[in-house]
Amino acid sequence: MTRPTTTQPAAAIPAQPGPRDVTGAATATPGGDMAATGSTDGATVIPGAGPAGPAGPRPGERATVRLRDTGEEEPPRYAPEWLQLREPADAAARSYDLLDPLRIRLANRPGRAGAGLVVHDIGCGTGSMGRWLAPRLDGTQHWVLHDRDPYLLHFAAVASPRSAADGSHVTVETRRGDVARLTPDALAGASLVTASALLDVLTREEVGTLAAACAGAGCPALLTLSVAGRVELTEPHPLDAEITEAFNAHQRRGGLLGPDTVTAAAEAFTEHGATVRLNPSPWRLGPEEAALTEQWLRGWVGAAVEERPELAERAGAYLTERLEACAAGKLRVVVHHTDLLALCRPVDGGA
Repeated sequence: MTRPTTTQPAAAIPAQPGPRDVTGAATATPGGDMAATGSTDGATVIPGAGPAGPAGPRPGERATVRLRDTGEEEPPRYAPEWLQLREPADAAARSYDLLDPLRIRLANRPGRAGAGLVVHDIGCGTGSMGRWLAPRLDGTQHWVLHDRDPYLLHFAAVASPRSAADGSHVTVETRRGDVARLTPDALAGASLVTASALLDVLTREEVGTLAAACAGAGCPALLTLSVAGRVELTEPHPLDAEITEAFNAHQRRGGLLGPDTVTAAAEAFTEHGATVRLNPSPWRLGPEEAALTEQWLRGWVGAAVEERPELAERAGAYLTERLEACAAGKLRVVVHHTDLLALCRPVDGGA
């Protein structure tokens, strides 16, 4: 399929919002891959994605998700600067080949002829999925943005796209909470569920819960940019495989699926009667993406060393060599991901 020639650009990070209630149905009109770690050379690493941390509900929060009961509030794990830095690479990587079957399903929703779409974006971050997908779907759209970080929800709402592919209106609302476990009613009336770089920071049980919720709502799910556990760097280095193995082990810590997530998700959705399609969605990073490559390298190597501290000395020299090649415009990296489209069986009279 021919890719569209225009892509909605990433918006600038807005100012930190002041105290306000962002947990209800705040409406705005218009409408990890990398674990947070230190680096081996002492430089600051912009954190990307990690496991959704423990958090308790605040008074007045809307119970659209079930929060983990593990105690005290944890600081946000997703840095907006990192999410903004990776957004162009994410947009270029997502699989366009999954859009046609998705459009066909959405156009043939039972009992919803002419009705607008209701899209739930799970773990929305700064809203990059909406900025990529909303302008590629026809018809009016209402996006429900889920995240546990009020600042990211603020960013996602104010930077959301204003119009669909055919010029129809796009609106948003935000819902705050830990996205790891959906409650049964969270997707009521949903036409589509989306997520980006989320599945690999969930457990098998959490992925099963997500699949069951989508199947119960009878809505398709487009789940993009799950890590595949493979990277390619030019030129190859003897330590590449060892760093990759340690990083993958780090991604699986605490029962998280990491690079096993796509297989687990495909199995979970299939068990609920969905038709599942998988497509590769690799980052392809060259000299033009040097800033992203640098931060990815620091986080990738840093996570590997955190998992296997005995690598520290060799990994430090490795990182220095790779960063020098990156700065010189000589390094190219392919970070493999996989996109998943699950076409769940429609529910009578549902979306």
